[in-house]
Amino acid sequence: MADHRIAIRTCGGYPGLDQSYFRVAVRPQEDNRALVSALEQVLAQARTTDPDRRNKNNSRNSRRPARVRSIMFVGTGSDVGKSVLVAALCRVLLQEGIRVAPFKAQNMSLNSYVTRDGGEMGRAQVVQAQACRLDPDVRMNPVLLKPSSDVGSQVIVHGRPVGNMRVAEYVRYKERAWQEVCRAYDELAADFDVLVLEGAGSPGEVNLKSHDIVNMRMARYAESPVLLAGDIDRGGVYASFVGHMEVMEEWERQLVAGFLVNRFRGDSSLLAAAHDYLLKRTGKPVLGVLPYIRDLGLPQEDSVSFKAGLFDKPKPDQEHVTLALIDLPHISNFTDVEPLLAEPDVDLRIIRRAEDLGYPDAVILPGSKNVINDITYLEESGLAARLRKLAARNCEIVGICGGFQMLGREIGDPLGLEGEPGSVCQGLGLLDMRTELAPEKTLTRRQGTHAPSGTPVHGYEIHHGVTRGRGEPILVFDDDTTCGLAADRVWGSYLHGIFDSDPFRRWFIDRLRREKGLEPLQGPGATYDLEPALDRLAEVFRAHVDLDEIFRLLDL
Repeated sequence: MADHRIAIRTCGGYPGLDQSYFRVAVRPQEDNRALVSALEQVLAQARTTDPDRRNKNNSRNSRRPARVRSIMFVGTGSDVGKSVLVAALCRVLLQEGIRVAPFKAQNMSLNSYVTRDGGEMGRAQVVQAQACRLDPDVRMNPVLLKPSSDVGSQVIVHGRPVGNMRVAEYVRYKERAWQEVCRAYDELAADFDVLVLEGAGSPGEVNLKSHDIVNMRMARYAESPVLLAGDIDRGGVYASFVGHMEVMEEWERQLVAGFLVNRFRGDSSLLAAAHDYLLKRTGKPVLGVLPYIRDLGLPQEDSVSFKAGLFDKPKPDQEHVTLALIDLPHISNFTDVEPLLAEPDVDLRIIRRAEDLGYPDAVILPGSKNVINDITYLEESGLAARLRKLAARNCEIVGICGGFQMLGREIGDPLGLEGEPGSVCQGLGLLDMRTELAPEKTLTRRQGTHAPSGTPVHGYEIHHGVTRGRGEPILVFDDDTTCGLAADRVWGSYLHGIFDSDPFRRWFIDRLRREKGLEPLQGPGATYDLEPALDRLAEVFRAHVDLDEIFRLLDL
């Protein structure tokens, strides 16, 4: 101000920014020249008076640290196994004694998680963090998109929602999101020896490349070698590899270090001719052929595998209970029921049509990103009528988060978060309660007790709704707050992950067994623990991937 008559206004009051950011107004050309000249003089003076400044630029405390070792997995499309491959390498590096963390710049998924500090991030990066034995950190997934319709999503940056955006609006917002992505990456890089990055979808989607913030642009920013993975179980994997190299620009091709063939069933030596062709055509080697792994035991990233029938399992060959999970159009956090798949006496059926519902021992209504749309779907499909009839027959009906809201009498949307502003949607009417969608999103971790059973429960809440009703709460948390309601055999709560608790899950199943005349399960039930699955995954990765080349790419 004294030397150049320029005032600096910091952005500490802006969401997502701090005092290290400042505003530059668009001024006439002579003003801009004065600003540039002033900056040149100030920075030159700083270099002169602080000889250690250039060294600080390479320290772990600088905003843009020296290049951290990194490697990136991109894919020939969605659901080719990128998330699992990242988790596998993370666990391998952890086993080697390396401080490693995962990173995905932008994730589109309705499976999300709440961190200890109340931030929201993609569930896949949570699993990858577990592979590193780290607490999940929103810096690992700085941008999360939660689709609320075919053309729009809720946009979450650094764990907090910044608004609902249609596609064109988000494309305009992306450059701002990119700055947040770079900031998150730099901060995370300062804390670890290696970052394992994951792309999204495919880097060959030419319609998206101009505003890419998650695939090759991210790899270039991180100075990261790239491995292109493809799912051979789908077919056409080698044509896809070649096609991706063809549509890439030269700088993108230079970043690609090789290919990974995923989900192969058979003798990998039979692929030698294809690999020779690929090397001759692209100049890039195949660095691994990973087998198809059945019953991996890890939560899925998004609904692609779920919709494709991943949860469809044969009936148990012993006495069991039958649970029906309603597949909602906007289903979210369907991983809530994954622990039930591990139980030997549970037949979990995925229901998409009213005529397939039948007479299960219990029905689970899962979370939803658009409750109003999904309750309309239940009514129009006939599923709502069937659920009311089952409730009248004393069938147990459970609602989790959005499913819990659907069990009430009505859902109000005064601000138009999911429908028309001021709209009111009728619920199933199975619980005496009303929900109003609120602008502030509840994001919190929970731990407490399931009151009817006395068993411990834990999990997290992610919801816009505020629910009020009559009845005794079913969950009592350690901070003396409560959640959920029950009426006869109908109950629900906002707690995602309630079935992760082994004691509660076993109580829930054994109660259903007793009600159908069966004795409780003899012997221990399942233990929901991802550690054995992650170690098994690392073992498979070590056996089928050229680790020496991976370590060379990482300068290890």
